[in-house]
Amino acid sequence: MSLVRAKKHLGQHFLTDKNIARKIVESLQNGSKKVLEVGPGMGILSDFLLQQSDFETYLIDVDTESFEFLQQKYPQLGDRLINGDFLEMNFGDVFPGSFSIIGNFPYNISSQILFKIIDNREQVTEVVGMFQKEVAERCTAKPGSKEYGILSVLLQAYYQVEYLFTVKAGVFNPPPKVLSAVIRLTRNGVTQLGCNESLFKKVVKAAFNQRRKTLRNALSVLVSKDKMPDTPLLELRAERLSVSDFVELTNALSE
Repeated sequence: MSLVRAKKHLGQHFLTDKNIARKIVESLQNGSKKVLEVGPGMGILSDFLLQQSDFETYLIDVDTESFEFLQQKYPQLGDRLINGDFLEMNFGDVFPGSFSIIGNFPYNISSQILFKIIDNREQVTEVVGMFQKEVAERCTAKPGSKEYGILSVLLQAYYQVEYLFTVKAGVFNPPPKVLSAVIRLTRNGVTQLGCNESLFKKVVKAAFNQRRKTLRNALSVLVSKDKMPDTPLLELRAERLSVSDFVELTNALSE
């Protein structure tokens, strides 16, 4: 089998260090028996996933060259090897219930991947993934930090988010120009936030889109100032509010 060529337009940086690959797979806490690997490339994570007899492993890759390589490498997978776009995937067509996601995710679409996971949170119980270090820091950031933003709030509303370890550029081919990091998301058991969740998402996005403004000014795109509730939260900037503060604010704006 000839090796797969990394494609810049797909954001491919193939991991070459088997010890790190093993460590990533071992970070799955087995929240679900079914595991979907996104962007397996030449299968360095897949090798370790398929050694786990208690996992039912699925692979999805948009790159036809990778797909054909993996078909030859893992003929036993059959229909569990999918040539397709994760962002376009209808999870219900493949998984009737819950499943976990793992991957060395393409950095150019990492935020889109995370937003798709949030939208499908009832099925996706756990995620272990490699991201650009800056994105990993945004996912795990706490209120008051400059990294804290839309992804931080929306992920932490539904998942426990852990920064596991940093990965240097030299273990990839080709090496990226940034540091990488592995994080783990574990569903936190919250099924309802206790507010209008569609409005909650809009409030969070509007708040951080103008993060230097007080929330009273930033949220005037959603609610006119003369109709805003009397709450001290509106005098703060977005980065000061916790998830529960945003829930409280969403409820106040709904009244």
